[in-house]
Amino acid sequence: MDSTFEMIQNLLRTRAELQARLQLIPYEGTVEIKEQNEKKYLYIRKREAGKIKSTYVGVYSEELHLLLLRSVKEARELRKSLRRADSALAAYGYERGELPIEVILNLELARACMKVSIYEQAVLEGLTTTFPDTETIIDNGKVNHVSAEDVQKILNLKHAWEFILDEDILQVPSDFYVCQYIARLVNEGFYQEGGRVRGVPVKIGGSRYIPPLPVENVVRESIAAIVADSDDPVGVAIEIALYVMKAQIFNDGNKRTAILFANHYLIAHAAGLMVVPEECVAEFKRLLVQYYEKENTQGVKDFLREKCIRRVK
Repeated sequence: MDSTFEMIQNLLRTRAELQARLQLIPYEGTVEIKEQNEKKYLYIRKREAGKIKSTYVGVYSEELHLLLLRSVKEARELRKSLRRADSALAAYGYERGELPIEVILNLELARACMKVSIYEQAVLEGLTTTFPDTETIIDNGKVNHVSAEDVQKILNLKHAWEFILDEDILQVPSDFYVCQYIARLVNEGFYQEGGRVRGVPVKIGGSRYIPPLPVENVVRESIAAIVADSDDPVGVAIEIALYVMKAQIFNDGNKRTAILFANHYLIAHAAGLMVVPEECVAEFKRLLVQYYEKENTQGVKDFLREKCIRRVK
């Protein structure tokens, strides 16, 4: 691979991750403390559309004040890093291309459906959060009666969706490196290097199939071979999703990674979205086991095509 092209790809992934992290920060601007009737209140002041706007956050407490200061500092550092990434891209002569209108429409569909997509992915993973809980976690970062582990998984899904919906990343080929980066994001907080290719044996619950240890070169070539067939984008997306799931490339999060990776390909090719509906999860898992065990390799492919692809109307 040409070194300049590889560096540009790496910078685009870094830039998209920084943008996604910025989306997760609830407060950005300058922290203000206002007093009224001998009580203190916290506000965030920031410039929007050329005007200074103060947004009320809550009654003053040391804990909330420190949280706001940390958020503001983190946002400032992320924006500095974004500027550095933009400067590096410019130095390499990178110019952002325009997405075709059909891809933009597909991107808008994905953004509009993101919360539902995250909820249905959480259901597929066995999380018991309701849709309102999931929505609150996505918007506010926490829900009191949901475990910290489940909150982290949902935030990781949001982070990964923001990554694949970045317009620059949609112009990067759906290759092993994008897949690996998605795995790193969905495993964040659970594995130090969640995007590393699995090096330990695993078993799949409910199935006799034992996936062999993956070899990175083989995985990279297998993904490249699948995406090389561009005549049927939905078919390609189904094949790469099933490949990632069956190969169990990473220590954890393979189904989450597979669905997100397939969506990166689908959106970039204006071919819709892949989401397993909540009411179809049991059927999907049954067909997936049959696929693993080679009892019925076509059934799950037909199921995904017929019941799990959403298109722009």
